[in-house]
Amino acid sequence: MRVKNGPSHHERRNKILKQAKGFRGRRKNYRIAKIAVAHALMDAYEDRRRKKRDMRGLWIVRLGSVVRQSGMSYSSFIHALKMKKIILNRKVLANIAQREPAVFSRIIAAVK
Repeated sequence: MRVKNGPSHHERRNKILKQAKGFRGRRKNYRIAKIAVAHALMDAYEDRRRKKRDMRGLWIVRLGSVVRQSGMSYSSFIHALKMKKIILNRKVLANIAQREPAVFSRIIAAVK
């Protein structure tokens, strides 16, 4: 007697098709869905890392625009923070600049 492996075969197929839910056209076909899901998972992996890069860029842009209004450049502001040994990362600084402008102006005053 041979082992046909039916239930696990269907389970494997259904797992791929479930991941392909929302895909359009022939991507719902198992053979094509398998490739599309593999690509989607690779893109998701890469984009989880890209998201971190994009957020850092966003914080830098936000800080740069707020700091420039007080007559400093972004790079001189970051350099001055390091010289004064103020240890706040860009995420925290951008949040303070956005939500607490008075506090951020005091940080700028301390740095100048």
